[in-house]
Amino acid sequence: MKFLTTETLEALYGDPGEAALVKVADRLTPTYRAWIMTSRFCVLTTVGPEGTDATPRGDDGPAVLELDPQTLALPDWRGNMRIDSLRNIVRDGRVSLMFMVPGSNNVVRVNGEGRVTADADLCARFEKGGAQPCTVTVIRIHEVYSQCARAVMRAGLWSRDDSAGLPSVGDMLREMTSGEFDGESYDQDWATRAAKTMW
Repeated sequence: MKFLTTETLEALYGDPGEAALVKVADRLTPTYRAWIMTSRFCVLTTVGPEGTDATPRGDDGPAVLELDPQTLALPDWRGNMRIDSLRNIVRDGRVSLMFMVPGSNNVVRVNGEGRVTADADLCARFEKGGAQPCTVTVIRIHEVYSQCARAVMRAGLWSRDDSAGLPSVGDMLREMTSGEFDGESYDQDWATRAAKTMW
């Protein structure tokens, strides 16, 4: 198998169209702001010495808070406590966000530089029912732009349900421990456990 160089790759694909070039902003414009503030879900990607990491982030309102037109704040709500992404950001600030809105085939992407803070005042701005995120990632925007809708359209992402028969997380945990982990109990207790630890 032969792998391509940058030059051969560019020759293979040719030049991007005008829309792909003019859509990039270095801050939130009114249209990008409206889109991102409607999004309750994004994927955060980071890079560190061990490699890359991508993690879903979601909220019951906007997934991020705008601090100013070039700065976003992303709360770190309770998850699996591995802190892979946060550890990466502390060591290498390069981050990307991919914002999605159910029903829209478009995606909006942000590339920038992140820093993690436990600033009490900033964490308090995200308070929900007495709970606050442990940390917040402050992201300086380098680029914000829309993504072509074709991938979401090809996948039929919002018009189908392929979940029937999928292995559960308990199945995966049982497999990874050669049957020693009680995956059935994990799955049965998950909804109650999640409800108590959502924020």
